[in-house]
Amino acid sequence: MKNILGRRSFLKTVGLAAASAGAYSLLPSCTSVNQTAGARKKRPNIIFILADDLGYGDLGCYGQTEIKTPSLDRMAAEGMLFTQHYAGSTVCAPSRCVLLTGLHTGHSRIRGNSPALMKPGDITVAKILKYAGYVTGAIGKWGVGHPPPLADPAHNGFDYFFGYLNMVHAHNYYPEFLWRNERKVKLRNVVEYTKRGYAKGVGGVSTNKLDYSHDFFTKEALEFIDKNKNSPFFLYLPYTIPHANNQAGRKGMEVPDYGIYKDKDWPEPQKGHAAMITRMDRDIGKLLARLKQLRIDKNTLVMFSSDNGPHKESGADPDFFDSNGPLRGIKRDLYEGGIRVPLIARWPGKIKAGSVTDHVSAFWDFLPTCANLAGLIPPEAIDGISMLPTLMGQPEKQKKHEFLYWEFHERGGKQAVRMGDFKAVRVNVRKNPDGPLELYNLKDDIGEKHNIAAQHPDVIARIETYLKTARTDSPKWPM
Repeated sequence: MKNILGRRSFLKTVGLAAASAGAYSLLPSCTSVNQTAGARKKRPNIIFILADDLGYGDLGCYGQTEIKTPSLDRMAAEGMLFTQHYAGSTVCAPSRCVLLTGLHTGHSRIRGNSPALMKPGDITVAKILKYAGYVTGAIGKWGVGHPPPLADPAHNGFDYFFGYLNMVHAHNYYPEFLWRNERKVKLRNVVEYTKRGYAKGVGGVSTNKLDYSHDFFTKEALEFIDKNKNSPFFLYLPYTIPHANNQAGRKGMEVPDYGIYKDKDWPEPQKGHAAMITRMDRDIGKLLARLKQLRIDKNTLVMFSSDNGPHKESGADPDFFDSNGPLRGIKRDLYEGGIRVPLIARWPGKIKAGSVTDHVSAFWDFLPTCANLAGLIPPEAIDGISMLPTLMGQPEKQKKHEFLYWEFHERGGKQAVRMGDFKAVRVNVRKNPDGPLELYNLKDDIGEKHNIAAQHPDVIARIETYLKTARTDSPKWPM
């Protein structure tokens, strides 16, 4: 695929420069993107696996007791578990935009699930890694903007794409087709539609012959790894699980079978929720096994996270499995349960096995981390800070955020700021943009039960100054 920006204009636009020698002692330095084959091989492969609507408490390694996640639990035991990592947003599209661009929702092109698109000139982690000599692939739910053009992943730096382009299309786990680059791949499913064009149900074939989209994503991911095992590659693998199959309109259609949960005395939506997560966990185990089989696992950083907190759609009940753990709120909230998410990182021989970090990080840190992994200095005009020192067990070298910022454009508008251990939330922003801030001390009150704003006017005043500068005005996303 031809680069959208030429080498010179790309450098000028994003401010990329070769990493100076010794910037990170564990990484080779580079003076040019035109590296030798030997130099390219030293760059680690990067795999980022993204779940959809998975809660902070949905994994065994984060305290879950009913849903079985042995592969992810083992991944955490062999790598690093983050306890204070945040999604880009509390809903799908903006969270993914933040992950790809390194810009939080005060600056990102997409700040809500309403129709919007990234632009071909936007800088993404895929473009940066492609510039550094990586083969780039995205497999699963694109969901960045609505409705995206067929070439949207290619416009944003991906050599290869397979999956759903449209987020609404991704609400049906048994679609009539998926996309391979700009070509439709027909499946055996037959879908009925409402007058508005949304999927209503699946019919025309027996249940045991339906094509379940998630299984195709794992198959494609394994093939991508096999094909590119001898080159540095970046695989972005955004699964649809465990988002509700809320366009199919049939009970129990979130997953082909309930597996080990079929005999549980649970409501069907809860069986489906658990079975989806365990099925995803099984497939992540296949990916990790393939890396070992190909003898590239020691040169591959694998990261796993979720795009936002757990949902309450199509019969789902976050309280049934305590999906948000000790946190308050769910998807569409800016309380911790809506935006604090799991993050597991595994890189044998580089990341210390069984390590746990309380470093405060967010999706917008992924782009600069990848730039450093590729031997490049990240663009200056982003909000992220590289997490590489933390991953490498060098917390004393880790730069920290002065504050983290989120905004949300549904339900009257919301804003949130985290500053140190303090977390501020403002609701109904459109009706009352200067309304009172709620304030919580997360160190003592992780469940955000006690509003202490009246006790800390100095903290409130400081956070108010951040709110005045944390965002750029956007005609599409007015506050």
